[in-house]
Amino acid sequence: MQDRRTPAATQADDAVTCAEGTTALVLDSPHSGSNYPADFKHACSRTALREAEDTFVDALWDFAPTHGATLVCAQFPRTYIDANRALDEIDTELLNGPWEGPINHASAKVRLGKGLVWRKLDNGTPIYGERLSPDMLQARIDGCWVPYHAAVERAIEAAARRKGFVIHLNCHSMPARGGEFSTDFPGILHDDFVLGDRDGSTADPALTRWIERFLNSRGNTVSLNYPYKGVELVKRHGDPGRRRHSIQIEINKRLYMNEKTLAPNEGFAQVQQVLRELTETLLGWDGFSDISALRSS
Repeated sequence: MQDRRTPAATQADDAVTCAEGTTALVLDSPHSGSNYPADFKHACSRTALREAEDTFVDALWDFAPTHGATLVCAQFPRTYIDANRALDEIDTELLNGPWEGPINHASAKVRLGKGLVWRKLDNGTPIYGERLSPDMLQARIDGCWVPYHAAVERAIEAAARRKGFVIHLNCHSMPARGGEFSTDFPGILHDDFVLGDRDGSTADPALTRWIERFLNSRGNTVSLNYPYKGVELVKRHGDPGRRRHSIQIEINKRLYMNEKTLAPNEGFAQVQQVLRELTETLLGWDGFSDISALRSS
């Protein structure tokens, strides 16, 4: 039997890395990628684009594989293609030709300019100087979106086979103040953490509430399902009835980095320690598979 604390093998390609685990815990970071493809052809500055990254989220959780958790990370930037969007969240204003696939015309993310491929940044700055071809969009889907989702799906299926249940944390960060085009609540001052389980539909609320209490006990403010409920990745993989619990966890960037210089601040180690303790506690429960036991914990 493999020691849970032994670092697992890492699979990698240009789009995705996956450090394989040995437990029921799966983490994924879809927005921390910073390898900008040569065919991006953005008109705004690289500096402006980098402000959209979930900067250092992959580094904050990089200890997790040594504890037996699986960690999947995107290497491409979210502004190139957003792995946390559905394939039908197509922004037709961004294309120079017709899209042959399905289109969700009601998508709130597309309305904000944050569809499958972003059209604008949080402050409204246009990303492109010209429209993209449908072939360019399809290439991004095939080269980035599909491999990322395949890696997360493989990780979750493997965890389910190992343990009969899955705890999936979809890992993000957020600015201290919501941008004008980032959410439906522009200007909102974010709590330290936001947990999203789509109002209890992607994870047993007992688990989400337990994580909330844990973070509170470490001196953090926590909001549940506001202003972020979780989107495509938790929606695709969360199924509490099948013992697959997916929760989106957002960390306020001001806790661990300077949002202007994009450098870690003195709080980085403290935030990482809280995440480490959270991971160790989740993995240390003897009755980890019995989520209902958390209601009295």
